[in-house]
Amino acid sequence: MLVNWTQPKHVFIVCGKTDLRKGIDGLAAVVAENYDLDLFDDSLFLFCGTRNDRFKGLYWDGEGFILLYKRFENGGLRWPRHRNDAVQLSRRQIKQLLEGISPLPVKRVKPAPNGHLY
Repeated sequence: MLVNWTQPKHVFIVCGKTDLRKGIDGLAAVVAENYDLDLFDDSLFLFCGTRNDRFKGLYWDGEGFILLYKRFENGGLRWPRHRNDAVQLSRRQIKQLLEGISPLPVKRVKPAPNGHLY
């Protein structure tokens, strides 16, 4: 589990910015208080702070919580900071995240030419 990020049944990315000084109890409280998600349902929760070169993961292995911490030496993450929710990631999106590609790109609406609405 510590290496295979796709092994848990659910992998959630907690968008926005999380205070990474929090430990197991603090991160579990973030999930419990802000999102309607089950901490104990074979779910891995991923959190990122201010810096894009590191993130934390919280996982219940059936006996206790595991706190994961990953720091990239070259490059960083494209963490979705444009939203404040928790989103379940597919295997492809997990791979994108770990490769430095935003798994949840910002969708921008282009204005019509000359400002006209059609």
